[in-house]
Formats: sequence, C-alpha cells, structure tokens
Amino acid sequence: MKKILLAVLLSGIVVSIGFAGGKAEEKGKAEFQMAAIFQTSIEEPWDGAIHVACLKVAKELGIKYEFAEGVAAADYEKVVREYSDRGFNFIIGDAFLAGEEPSRRVAKDYPKIAYAFGSEFKPQAPNYSVFDNWIHEPAYLSGIIAGTMTKSNVLGVVAAIPIPEVNRLVNAFKAGALSVNPKAKVKLAFIGSWFDPAKAKEATVAMIESKADYIFAERFGVFEAAKEAGVYAFGNMSDQNALAPDVVVTSCVWDMYPVIKNSVDMIQKGAWKDQDLKNLSMMASGGAILAPYHGFEDKLPAALKTKVADLTKSIMNGTFTVPVDESKPVSD
Repeated sequence: MKKILLAVLLSGIVVSIGFAGGKAEEKGKAEFQMAAIFQTSIEEPWDGAIHVACLKVAKELGIKYEFAEGVAAADYEKVVREYSDRGFNFIIGDAFLAGEEPSRRVAKDYPKIAYAFGSEFKPQAPNYSVFDNWIHEPAYLSGIIAGTMTKSNVLGVVAAIPIPEVNRLVNAFKAGALSVNPKAKVKLAFIGSWFDPAKAKEATVAMIESKADYIFAERFGVFEAAKEAGVYAFGNMSDQNALAPDVVVTSCVWDMYPVIKNSVDMIQKGAWKDQDLKNLSMMASGGAILAPYHGFEDKLPAALKTKVADLTKSIMNGTFTVPVDESKPVSD
C-alpha cells in the first residue's frame, strides 16, 4: 500500500535525489541546494505533498535537492543544523509540534539561510517563513458533494489531531455539507496521530456502523474500510482516487509547487525575508484544488457538478470566501 500511495504522490515525476544543477552550472554560479526535513515517511500525504513539489522544482530549475524522512523529535534540531552547516540555501520542513522550536533555534544561528517550515505560528525575523496546507476551500466543496449525495444524512470525518490546521478542514467540510443539507450529521474521530492507517480504519468502521455513507479521509487509512462496506470517501492532500477508484469521489489536493517555486525564486533574487506564505497554498494561487471526479464523473448529478464548478470560480475570483473556523470541532 505504501508503494501505491507514493506512486500517487509522485504523479509521474521521475527524478533522482541529489542531482546537480544544470542551469546553475551553465551560468557559472554556485550550485543552489535545497533540503527538506520530514518527521514522518514521505508516504504520509502531508510530507509527501512537500516532497513532490520539491522534486518538481528541483528538476525544473536544475538544482540540488536532498531530504531526510522519519526524523525523530530528539534528532530534529541536529538534522536542521547539519543541513545548515553544509551551506544549503533553502531548508524546508514540517515543523509542527516537535520540530517547531528546534528549527527556529537553528534559523537564528544562520541568518543568511532561508528557512520555511509548516507552522501555525508567525514568521521569525529575518529568515524564517511559515506555511500551511490551506485546503479548507476544496474541503468545503467536498462537503457540498457529500451533503448532496448522502442517503443516510450521516457523514464522517477521520482526522489526525485537533490543531487549527486540521480543525479548519473538518469545519469547512461540515459547513459545506450543511449549506446544502441542514439535516446532515457529521461523525468525527481524531486518531491522535499523523500516520496510523490501522487506527484510521478502525475509526472508519465505527462510523460506518453509525450509518455514515460519505467519509472525509483527512488521514490515510479510511479507504479499505469504506471499500469493504460499500461507502464512499474523499481523499486529502493528493489525488488519491488511484488508491480506491470505486471509493474516492474526489480529493482535496494541496499543491506545494507555488510555495516551493516562489521561495526558490525569491532566494535566488536575494529577496527572501520572513513571511507567511499562506496565500500561495490557496485555490486562487493554484496551491489547492479539488481533484477530478475520475470514475464518478458520470455518477454525480449534472446540477451538483455545475454548482461545484460555479462555486469554484467564485472562490478563485474572490467573490465567495470559505469561512475559516479553527475551533475544535465536535462529533454530532
């Protein structure tokens, strides 16, 4: 299953790690080096989204890219510092929780290196920027689909940990569902982990027993149980339809390419500064999308697809704003 998930994440990108930079060499400049540090394996969708974007930008610009995965909390600062000592130009990572303070400490010691880490907190002058997966917009659209299509009026969400970045996705999905179906109930389970497919499956089984027929898989591990029970699901972070074509209606996709590409461009121009890169992860910037319907294209009502398409345009042009609610959600 891990191999299948990684194949979905890579989406056809084939490139080796640590390749040297064609464009930089051609211009006679020092090779640009980018590093990523992940607390989980790259099979985990959140870190996988960052990794895929780094691969794409590295190949496109001909720069060197290295990464470290499965970095334990006790080792996080050491790994960030090692890349810094080696003179990497850009260091990115998933600093949430365990990596937050260590990465910020290192950044203070290397003010000329550009750092960007996933964080719910503010940037740190002069060189530490923050980003997050602002995919609440496609989550809202997924909720509209679920609220329209449900036959039981019971929906489900299997999520990681109740922190703001997770809460806003859950709340957006629920808000989307209720906007078209006020009678809908949303069952919620937090599995207490970023990557525990077994726990996610267990939570999914319990939701199905409560009659949930459409489930938002904020975490990986939902699809197998959904397939066994004949219910439907929504993927998260990447287009996960290939993992369960008969189950995944669509997915809330986080595309980190705009963040990585714009960051590298700024660094190369000498324009890097501490900043919140939030807007680059929104739908209007191409950082968030609702994946294609694939095999469900002909199964969804035309009126529903039109509604979702029209609302997508409104989100993109700024005439409709999906509410950002980061309060801790509760299960109905």
